[in-house]
Amino acid sequence: MTPRALAVALLSSCIPGTIWAQTIDLPPAEQVNQALDRHPTVEAAAERVAAARAHSGMLARGPHEVTLSGSYVRRNVDGFGGRDEFDATITRAFRLPGKASLDREAGALEIEVAENRMEDARHQTALILSGLWYDWLTAGSQYRNDGDAVGGLERALVALRRRVALRDAAELDLDQASAALAQAKAQAAASLAAREQARVTLAATFPDLPLPMEPPDLAIPGPAPQGLERMRDLVVQRSHEIRAADREAQRLGVVSQRVRADRIADPSFGIRVFSEQGGLEKGAGVVASIPFGGGYRRGAADQAAAEASAARLELANIQRNIAAIADTDLSNARTRLEAWRSAEDSARSSLDAVRRTERGYQLGQIDLADLLYARRQANDARRYEIDARSQADRALLKLQIDSHSIWAPDEEKENKE
Repeated sequence: MTPRALAVALLSSCIPGTIWAQTIDLPPAEQVNQALDRHPTVEAAAERVAAARAHSGMLARGPHEVTLSGSYVRRNVDGFGGRDEFDATITRAFRLPGKASLDREAGALEIEVAENRMEDARHQTALILSGLWYDWLTAGSQYRNDGDAVGGLERALVALRRRVALRDAAELDLDQASAALAQAKAQAAASLAAREQARVTLAATFPDLPLPMEPPDLAIPGPAPQGLERMRDLVVQRSHEIRAADREAQRLGVVSQRVRADRIADPSFGIRVFSEQGGLEKGAGVVASIPFGGGYRRGAADQAAAEASAARLELANIQRNIAAIADTDLSNARTRLEAWRSAEDSARSSLDAVRRTERGYQLGQIDLADLLYARRQANDARRYEIDARSQADRALLKLQIDSHSIWAPDEEKENKE
């Protein structure tokens, strides 16, 4: 970070009520939402919602359909010749009272499960995007910082060459400065490689997200408008993973009731018509049948009850996991902010030390080796500050994403406000 940028950063961090930094260094929300919605993982989850809706319609209608059966027989009778005989039966099973309502309830819950799993898939994809985005921004900031260091050393080397030509400096000083410049260029080349690799990975993973030619500067971390503790609570309250697990537990509970009710099988009713003896005998009547449940249906009911119980336990486990994630997000945001503030103080102090060392070198009180060492320390401090700022920005953005305060569908925001 240049001295001017560092001064702006310090001033910005002191302004009360600063907007979250993520609104500065992140792409427009509409572009992010479009990229997330078009990601294959999210699109696949959306198709599963469509499948759940179709299955819900199937459950509402029920599995029973009209069955037509019949037979034709040519019978020969001694002394009477051949006779044509046929019969036809139309039957349909009917759900016993209570089963249809359970099927409809299970279908509605299945849709809710699929919708929440789709939103959770979108949420996980947003976390991937945030990580790749900040990889790119961090590498870009490091490259700019290393470029500034190279530029400063190049200007110093030009001045030093003039001094050597005037015999005002030793050749050893020139060798030391050249070595420092070569090292700085190597570091800048490595930063450039990291920046380009991060861009390629980001572009390949999210091809629908337009990327600028250069990565934006890392923003200065600021306080959350709603407060970190409030954001932590929203992580749990708005968790789609918890909602999906809760609805799945409810669905399996309903399924368990449905399977238990199915121990008494659905009866079938129908109409049968027949013609025998070449039409001498004709008739029509009503037929009915009902299976008698046995050990298979009893085992199915026990299995469904056990699965419902397991789903409730899984819900409890997911609730604990999300609470742990919320607590970790809160702790990470706090500690990363503190670490960045310390790194910022270190970079500022190192910059002051470089300025004093430069004045001492110009007055002939400090040799070049001490000046190069001070500059290297300042550059290392700036690089550490960039990394610490990146980690703080990532932690704050993760808290926002996990609390669904950013990059969430507009209808979801409206429901939660």
